[in-house]
Amino acid sequence: MQIVTGNNIYDKILDASIVTIGNFDGVHRGHAEIFAHLKRTSLVCGLPSVVVTFEPHPLKVLALDSAPAMITTFAQKVALVEESGIDFLVVVPFSKELSQLSPNDFVLNNLCAPLGMRHIIIGHDYAFGRNREGNFETLESLGALNGFTLEDLPPIGEEGIIFSSSLVRSAVADGDVTEASRILGRYYQISGTVVHGCEIGKTLGFPTANIATANELIPSDGVYAVMAGVDGQLVKGACNIGLNPTFGRATRTIEVFLLDYSVQIYDHGISVQFVQRLRPVHRFPDSDALKAAISQDVANTRTVLEKLNSEYLNRNGLSESRVR
Repeated sequence: MQIVTGNNIYDKILDASIVTIGNFDGVHRGHAEIFAHLKRTSLVCGLPSVVVTFEPHPLKVLALDSAPAMITTFAQKVALVEESGIDFLVVVPFSKELSQLSPNDFVLNNLCAPLGMRHIIIGHDYAFGRNREGNFETLESLGALNGFTLEDLPPIGEEGIIFSSSLVRSAVADGDVTEASRILGRYYQISGTVVHGCEIGKTLGFPTANIATANELIPSDGVYAVMAGVDGQLVKGACNIGLNPTFGRATRTIEVFLLDYSVQIYDHGISVQFVQRLRPVHRFPDSDALKAAISQDVANTRTVLEKLNSEYLNRNGLSESRVR
């Protein structure tokens, strides 16, 4: 996949293309279906497939106080788009000046002139341009004048629920990582670096990897069964998120106890996929009670993660031998 950003987005990139456009935060199952349809259409037409997105999210510029926590970092979003087999990702730097463009100017300057857009696929509720004045009817009129066609895909979901980024955010914020994974089509994941902590877990016999992450959306406080990607391996683990009230800590931390894994990984990169929430955070009367609870958490984690099936392993390009 070729990535185009910065001032290069205004260069003549393609003579003709099939395009979709949106924020695509989280790249959930609804987004994935749009990308799949885009790819199928591009193959039928014999033209490159192009995803146009924005960085940063428009609300980060226009209404920071109202901006949602992003489901993915920019790097994670790029990787997920690339997994869809898209040919070009065009990243439009969002600014207040861009937000003031009329729908007509935006389409001509950002889609038609640089991309040679011949067909555009949009989600059912997509709006764009100054004050979100642009919609399906706007694109239809512009298409008739500028030689492109368009499709408005119907809502994508199941069991009466339309997949959306806001639903993913709500589920993760509530700690319902099971529901989040249903909408995402994969386990919710954060990435970061292993840093030094207070080593409370070590003193209890459960040394944890403390994680510093750039991800904005963190599951609610609690204990989770997770799969951690570290040094090319996928390792089973139990993750605690919270203040550790038993010891009166004032800083919220993300700590993962890696099962049957004792390699030194300070300063190593790590990813954490949240499989299932086990329990909320509790204040225990003493360290012995906490240690007993952690032992039970580990046992419960083993039970949950033993149920991971071959579909999950295949989706991650893994065999049983690669999972510890």
